[in-house]
Amino acid sequence: MAVAVRYVDKRGQVIERFLGIEQVTCVGALSRKTTVEGLCCRLGLRTDNLRGQGYGLADNVKSKLNGLKTLMLNENPCAHYVPSFAYKLQSTLFELAWNHSEIGMFFLSFNKIGKIVGATCKRQDFLREKQAAKIVEALNVGELASGQGSNPESADTGCGSHYSALVNLIGMFAEVIDDLELIFEEGSRVEDQAGADTMLDAMLTFDFVFCLHLMKTVLGATNELSLALEMKDEGIVNAMELVQVSKGRLHMIRETGWASLLEDVTSLCIKHKIRVPDMDDMFIARGWRKSEFQDMKYLLYYQEIFYAVIDLQIEELIVRFTDSSIEMLLCVACLNPSNSFSIFDKEKLIRLAEFYPKEFSPKELMVLRDQLDTYILDVRSSYGFSRLNTISDLGKLMVETGRDRVYPLVYLLLTLALLLPVATATKAFSGMKFVKERLSIEIGDKWMCDRLILCVEEDIFDGISDDSIVQSLQKMKPRWADCKTLH
Repeated sequence: MAVAVRYVDKRGQVIERFLGIEQVTCVGALSRKTTVEGLCCRLGLRTDNLRGQGYGLADNVKSKLNGLKTLMLNENPCAHYVPSFAYKLQSTLFELAWNHSEIGMFFLSFNKIGKIVGATCKRQDFLREKQAAKIVEALNVGELASGQGSNPESADTGCGSHYSALVNLIGMFAEVIDDLELIFEEGSRVEDQAGADTMLDAMLTFDFVFCLHLMKTVLGATNELSLALEMKDEGIVNAMELVQVSKGRLHMIRETGWASLLEDVTSLCIKHKIRVPDMDDMFIARGWRKSEFQDMKYLLYYQEIFYAVIDLQIEELIVRFTDSSIEMLLCVACLNPSNSFSIFDKEKLIRLAEFYPKEFSPKELMVLRDQLDTYILDVRSSYGFSRLNTISDLGKLMVETGRDRVYPLVYLLLTLALLLPVATATKAFSGMKFVKERLSIEIGDKWMCDRLILCVEEDIFDGISDDSIVQSLQKMKPRWADCKTLH
């Protein structure tokens, strides 16, 4: 488990530091809580001083009843949980869908197709040429308005968002099939030919086309929300509104979307001469799963996948965006200085302060009301403050201008808002990937943790001189006494 901390320094600047990785022998929430507390204790940090928490995908973290966030909140009600905006929602929903076996098998094939088709520049050029020819043909028969067609150079088969990749594959289904056939017929390696042949068999099935359209539909319902979340504190209000919209869209798809989905799938199958099963026929399962689907019709089989995947997505949105976290984030958004503090709302900021009873007593809440009235008139009339765009910029400028001392309660509320992991530490992961993949086989946990800290927090260690390192080593053990001479 990787652990990072977020705090505000004396200059009003948000600092994120990677603390290290911890071995978790048991994946239960209680074990993770004990691990976090143990790390904090070793580093001299008190968990009762936590004012925010955010996590990744672990099911025991997300669990509403016994997850890590709930255990932490039971001991420290001020350690509020809000979803991390840095952790892309679309990636979360994409990975969540893998929990369903049929969808998992679909994505295994989907990823292999992307690797095979996009493996060489020659294959990518082939796709671009085929896409360009397709657009010209569509224009000639009036299917597209001139100037509005897709740019063939932007065709993306291997990168970008998961939603975009699914849309691209549907739009270039015939071209990808042609490319796989070309690889099978003219490939220089047996491995490439075998891979292309296998992926052709997978693509030309009703199951593949069904899962392709289902995941495109599901991720399409949350695509705008994912984009709004990536705007971080600038897009909090829009994102929170889109949470309800996305939940509503998923519920609507669940209630009325089956017929249109089946129609789209059937249409693509007919176009490419893929066999469409009769939904009233009995479903025939392969291998060890025969008993699981005994006496089940095709209609029920595909509907179960349809409802199960959508329910997983809805549940994730409910757990990730609770009513309290949505309310809290909407209150935080009122601190945003963009457009001359246009969304400032005193009552919502008072409500935000009420989430922190240890910091704001009833008497201090009354004082905060008056401070907010004076504060907003001051900053709106100040040229420097009127040009700000983010909450983090506001904190730094308040310290630079001394307004953190003029409005201490407002500044305290601002720092508490900055602690929330709306944008959690992300620089750790590129360093972690390098160290974990290249070095983890050869080194132990503590050694790997030490090197991760050096790699991730390199800006700190760049300021440490070689002489000071040698002196530290000389003090540790006598055998380092000759280190300086050897150096």
